[in-house]
Amino acid sequence: MGKINAIITGVGGYVPEYVLTNDEIARMVDTTDEWIMTRVGIKERRILNEEGLGTSYMARKAAKNLMQKTGTDPDSIDALILSTSSADYKYPSTASIVLGKLGLKNAFAYDLWAACSGFMYALDQAAMMIQSGRVKKVMVIGADKMSSVTDYKDRQTCALFGDGAAAVMVEATEEENIGVIDSFFRTDGKGLPFLHMKAGGSVCPPNHFTVDHRLHYTYQEGRTVFRYAVTYMSEDCELIAHRNGLNNGNIRFVVPHQANIRIIEAIAKRLDVPMDKVMVNIEHFGNTSSATIPLALWENEHLLKKGDNLILTAFGAGFTHGALYLKWAY
Repeated sequence: MGKINAIITGVGGYVPEYVLTNDEIARMVDTTDEWIMTRVGIKERRILNEEGLGTSYMARKAAKNLMQKTGTDPDSIDALILSTSSADYKYPSTASIVLGKLGLKNAFAYDLWAACSGFMYALDQAAMMIQSGRVKKVMVIGADKMSSVTDYKDRQTCALFGDGAAAVMVEATEEENIGVIDSFFRTDGKGLPFLHMKAGGSVCPPNHFTVDHRLHYTYQEGRTVFRYAVTYMSEDCELIAHRNGLNNGNIRFVVPHQANIRIIEAIAKRLDVPMDKVMVNIEHFGNTSSATIPLALWENEHLLKKGDNLILTAFGAGFTHGALYLKWAY
């Protein structure tokens, strides 16, 4: 048997029906459509507003879409990795809930928590599992219900986030020079003061004070996060491009985490890649955290062909960051 490579063989996605526009946000806090569009580039975002539905619901919808498109037998899936920062419960894992709903009888499942970098980390883990020969087929899902941790009284953050989920099937092949080729990941540990949720964990468990003082929502110091995001994502992409001989001429798409259009434009400029080679969906989906990269692949799947060179890159709380070189397989 030759070297085993890990390829994506399909993409599925799901976004909720409800569209939260900037005009509606402007009725909640002191802001305008122009202010939001100028600073972050978001026009609208999807919100899962039905009672009693969480991240697992969207993840299951995306997974079913993927399985139907690829004609996948549930019994053939060996593992399910779900990246999220908005789990249904503290435990059990959201992945286990999705696995149960999908009826995957021969798979193990776990959640991966790496904030907005999570899907990319999970994809790399799936690839390494497959390359080891231990498994042949892994479903990787990025899903977040960010509206559940968004304070709609906070002008600085409430316009940023949306809800959604997308999934990819990762499979083994002996075909050469295809699939997940290279990756570079780091976590610098400096991010806690600048991007976090103040309460709800073991350091500060929920109580009347934390609820009354609205401490169970995302807190972010935007300028600091912006600066780190631009620096790390740009440098990570440059490193991956340099060591794999990638440039403006042979990169088909850069697929960045969708946090801020100005961050995305800065990365494109640093790589000397035109914006028509950058996947962007932030205007209509906002920041869906773990779901942004796979949702971009889902929306743009029709533009991709076998052999296309993609660089995925992300940055998230922690700070987690990195880039991944993927050669499209179909």
